[in-house]
Amino acid sequence: MSRLALLSTGTEENYARLRKRLDGLTDDEYFWEPVPGCWNIYEDRPGHWTYHYAIPDPDPAPATSIGWQVVHLATTKIMYREWAYGPGRMTFPDIAIPNTAGGAIAMLDQAHLRLRGELANLSEPQLDALVKTNWGELWPAWRIFWTMADHDALHGGAIGNLRDLYYYHRKQAGKK
Repeated sequence: MSRLALLSTGTEENYARLRKRLDGLTDDEYFWEPVPGCWNIYEDRPGHWTYHYAIPDPDPAPATSIGWQVVHLATTKIMYREWAYGPGRMTFPDIAIPNTAGGAIAMLDQAHLRLRGELANLSEPQLDALVKTNWGELWPAWRIFWTMADHDALHGGAIGNLRDLYYYHRKQAGKK
């Protein structure tokens, strides 16, 4: 199997598993905070939504909501594509953050389709071409897709865990 086929297969299998974990996600789950003070999606001024973020990453990393996880996945895909294959001008604050689970999933799906389209247009030798990251480093193109597949797997697992905690919490509280 070629490197292109391996990257494409890994990307799609990880994304399919992630998307399955998002099936039926409600707005209540999207905003639910597993611990007080966790990173989440929030309205910072009337009609404008954002999410907690810090550069560099805090150590230790804060707990996050499911909404934060989904938005983080979507915005990262948008930024990786923007800088590797687009004009490379957008910054994270330029991205409109959805305030519903459905909106965030739609943003994630669109970002994934666009990034997948870039992979589909590459030839095997183009996988080694250097492309820019949003922090200015040059990477071989294959590393962009490898990183996004790994990112989907990592955060998909976190989302699955958070959804389990949400259902357990609701069950303990006597809610359905």
